[in-house]
Amino acid sequence: MSTVSEVTKDTKHRPYNFSAGPGALPEAVLLEAQSEMLDWHGTGLSVMEMSHRSKDFAQIAEEAEADLRELLNVPAQYKVLFLQGGASGQFAAIPMNLLAGKDRADYLVTGFWSQKAYEEAQKYCKANLVASGQSGHFQSVPEPDSWRLSKGAAYFHYTDNETIHGVEFPFVPEVTCPLVVDLSSNILAKPIDVSRYALIYAGAQKNFGPAGLTLVIVHEDYLGRALPNTPSIFDYTAQAANDSMVNTPPTYGWYIAGLTFKWLKKLGGLKEMEKLNIAKAKILYDAIDGTRHFENRVAKECRSLMNVPFFIKTEVLEKQPELEKRFLDEAKKARLLTLAGHRSVGGMRASIYNAMTREGVQALADFILQFDESIK
Repeated sequence: MSTVSEVTKDTKHRPYNFSAGPGALPEAVLLEAQSEMLDWHGTGLSVMEMSHRSKDFAQIAEEAEADLRELLNVPAQYKVLFLQGGASGQFAAIPMNLLAGKDRADYLVTGFWSQKAYEEAQKYCKANLVASGQSGHFQSVPEPDSWRLSKGAAYFHYTDNETIHGVEFPFVPEVTCPLVVDLSSNILAKPIDVSRYALIYAGAQKNFGPAGLTLVIVHEDYLGRALPNTPSIFDYTAQAANDSMVNTPPTYGWYIAGLTFKWLKKLGGLKEMEKLNIAKAKILYDAIDGTRHFENRVAKECRSLMNVPFFIKTEVLEKQPELEKRFLDEAKKARLLTLAGHRSVGGMRASIYNAMTREGVQALADFILQFDESIK
């Protein structure tokens, strides 16, 4: 009798990588980077060896910014910065740059990463907890009529998609103060209206590049406000004035991001990417919902298109506690990788970012259904 992994194994493709971050990159991007590894466009240099001040790298940087602006339809009044420090670095940089003499900011907590942002902000201001989904185990977005907004807040911060808990906002918050959003795990997965935000930020390593690069899109009205002790590399005004090169930027990550932006344009842009992401998510959620022994616990209206946590039902695990390990072991044999849930929540999690193909999601959906049937 064949195992589940033997039924689904296909040696013709690379393993499907469902890592939450660093996540999978498009194979076409990896192949192009491979072909240019030793010699970028006849220069005789790898991009990793280029001076960030050179004309060649300036071309890479300028094209990447232009392509990103086109993809997101970024208005001219916004500066696009390619920085370091990850999204976690921005947890501190945002209050340092946006408080502008005010002593408070509003934070909506819907999962692990917005909680981290809220905690970091407390070092710099009176961070007001607008609402938290913790009492509901971070399975939905708190209803707006329950939010406790503060008067005179410098800005309102939220995380549009929670990587660990799999909660994604089904709406854009309506607030009167400047709106700040963490888009680390779902930027470029769908069109957004940049003009609604004072600032957008995202770590690259989930949906558009390797770890080490951080994107910030900030309206020029919010420049020139940094606290006096703000480090220069986190000062948006200084970075904007120096084309994101106050110090040596993450050049290779910037280059890979640029290749990814071109890949997205070839696919038809973000409207086409959104259609594909909706289709992929439906395949996976339908499979989970169609089983007897698995479940996704997020409210359906808040289910993420990018990060899908799923669990073997508690009553099943109580009788067969070895099932999770068996699932992960069998999945690995079937070339379905990095499906373990975050240590803080357990279970399993599939991150199906832009680079994950429909075929990869279908392979996982089939595996889940087959494994479900194998449970006695």
